[in-house]
Amino acid sequence: MRKFTCALVLLAVTGSLFMLTGCSKKEGGVTAGAVKEGAKAVNFTLKDMQDKEVKLSDYAGKVVLLNFWATWCPPCREEIPSMAKLNEQMAGKPFQMLCVSIDDGGKADVLAFFKKEGVTLPALSDPDSEVGRQYGITGVPESFIIDKQGKIVKKVIGGLDWVSPDIVSFLTNLTSQQP
Repeated sequence: MRKFTCALVLLAVTGSLFMLTGCSKKEGGVTAGAVKEGAKAVNFTLKDMQDKEVKLSDYAGKVVLLNFWATWCPPCREEIPSMAKLNEQMAGKPFQMLCVSIDDGGKADVLAFFKKEGVTLPALSDPDSEVGRQYGITGVPESFIIDKQGKIVKKVIGGLDWVSPDIVSFLTNLTSQQP
């Protein structure tokens, strides 16, 4: 009985760590070379849910929340509702959210998830994790806050409540700064 209890405690702890740190697409993650805070954001081109090509550089002069996620990742699914609320709150400001899905099923997986959850976000598809590798992500969710000059001001590993007052205030202050 004692071994069983210890095994349950160990399972609960590792499960909690998994939820806190995020999910990995493959053994060892998708890391190639980590992009650090203070560095220039790497430009990329991906397709959105309407198959339109979107470049990060299209949003020069705006604060960008670049979030890497997947529909199969529990912490990602948990933070999506707060991301949708944040996107609504930031409407009309020089702000752009870009949710980059690394789902193998691409657009179809994302659209099915959004329909099921009743949310819509500006989503891009990166099924081969090519852009994820350029940013050196170690798993999902992982986010980068990019200022109006295209510099990464914050890297966030793991899920967040994106509508917490501190985060909204931080982003609002960034959007009010001159480029």
